[in-house]
Amino acid sequence: MSNINNQPNSQLTEQNGLVDDEIDLKELFSALWAGKLWIISTTVIASVIAIAVAISMPNIYRSEALLAPVSSESGGLGGLASQFGGLASLAGVSLPGGGGGDKTTMGLEVIKSRQFFSTFMEKYDVLVPLMAAENWDPVTNTLVIDPEIYDADNALWVREAKPQRKIKPSVQEAHEEFLEILSIAQDKETGFISLSVEHYSPYVAKQWVDKLVVEINETIRAQEVSQAERSISYLQDQIKATQLAELQAGFFEMIQSQTETIMLANATPEYLFKTVDPAVVPELKAKPKRALICVLGALLGGMLGVLIVLVRHFTAKDESAD
Repeated sequence: MSNINNQPNSQLTEQNGLVDDEIDLKELFSALWAGKLWIISTTVIASVIAIAVAISMPNIYRSEALLAPVSSESGGLGGLASQFGGLASLAGVSLPGGGGGDKTTMGLEVIKSRQFFSTFMEKYDVLVPLMAAENWDPVTNTLVIDPEIYDADNALWVREAKPQRKIKPSVQEAHEEFLEILSIAQDKETGFISLSVEHYSPYVAKQWVDKLVVEINETIRAQEVSQAERSISYLQDQIKATQLAELQAGFFEMIQSQTETIMLANATPEYLFKTVDPAVVPELKAKPKRALICVLGALLGGMLGVLIVLVRHFTAKDESAD
């Protein structure tokens, strides 16, 4: 009997719960409908702000080049040093190591280094376009310089110095800003490298990409030539220091290998990276995505309006209940 009596009570409880849920949903929608002016107002205000922000943001252009690592044999001094290393040890001669590592990886890291950027900045005078530009005039094809940062008429930096920063941007500060607009990506399957630069001016972006490719090839080429010349000088000294004919023959072969390296480097402008698809002046902006900004602004405004209406409704409900 007790089971029979309890069953209708439980069913009644479930029905009351469903009724309460229906009442809560009706109350929720009623509250939202009553506060529709709040929701519409916040949505409109947020949309207007988003549109104003989107319009005020300058266009940013991205220029990109596709590069391919130049394959080269890593033998030379390294392979010969391995071949004649045992004999050299017997003669009391120490040969320099041949492990040069991955030149492609080294080249990519050099591009992002402060030392490389410092040379690049001084050679091509990129400090003002990098740190003081605020827009680009497509009619005259000139950069718009922020007068609060740089006085173009007198060629003076006039910005307010922040803590740990100077009036004229240092190499470290400019390097940090440069890394923000520089993008390097390598496809692990093909090995191709995408190098891109973003800037207010599409022409500046294209010029910097071209110059970066030229400079990284020249930097690595000069390093290889310098290393080869030092190796030749070292080997010539070792020839004089040993009387073993077989070891001397090995040293001469190494000198020949290093001489070939110098000849190849001097005859190959694209020593490290070969340009597969050169950079072009972009016709369309890369960002900002103004339509997306406006849509997100409207959505956030609507969500804010709903939140305000619900908070006001339940706060008033709690106060009336008290």
